[in-house]
Amino acid sequence: MKMILLAVCMFLGTTDETDSKNSPKPVLTPELSVFEPMVGKTFRGEFAASTPEKPQFDVSKWERVLNGKAIRITHSVNDGIYGGESIVMWDSQAKVIKCWYFTTAGFCTEGQFEIDGNTWSSVEKVNGNANGITEVKATSSLAEDGTLKVSSQYLKDGKWEKGHEILYKESPNAEVKFK
Repeated sequence: MKMILLAVCMFLGTTDETDSKNSPKPVLTPELSVFEPMVGKTFRGEFAASTPEKPQFDVSKWERVLNGKAIRITHSVNDGIYGGESIVMWDSQAKVIKCWYFTTAGFCTEGQFEIDGNTWSSVEKVNGNANGITEVKATSSLAEDGTLKVSSQYLKDGKWEKGHEILYKESPNAEVKFK
C-alpha cells in the first residue's frame, strides 16, 4: 500500500565535489548520504503480485530539495490510481532521519528511518486511513546493480499484515502521474 521509498530528501547546498565538466556537484547533508544513489533518478517497479492480466507497477522520482537538507519522493501506482509524496529530512534535535508521506487517498504518515549499510527501515504512524491501518513498517535495500527492493507490512485491527513487495529498476523515461 504505502511506499517508502522510503524512503523513502538529501542534498546540501555545498559544492565539495565536481562533475566531469568541473561544475559544482551538490551533495546531501551527511546524515542523508545513504539515499544519494537514488537522488535525481526515476525508478519503475513491479509489485510482486502483478500479473499480465492485472499489472501493478509503481513509478517513483527522487529529488534533492531545500538546498540538500531534504529529499522529496513522489510516486504513482498504475499511472495515477494512487500516489503520494514523501519528504525525508534529518532532525538535528532528535538525531534521526524523519519522513512525512501525503497521499492521494487523503491520509498521511509520519515516521523515522533506521539505517544499516545500504538497507533502511521505517516505522510510520498513519493518520486518517479509511481502511483502519494505523502503522506501516517498510524495509528498503539498494543492491550494487542499482536495483531497489522495498517491502512493507501494516498494522490493522491490532495485527501486522503483509503489505507489498516491489523490485525497482532505474527508468529515466518513466513518469510519476497524478489524475
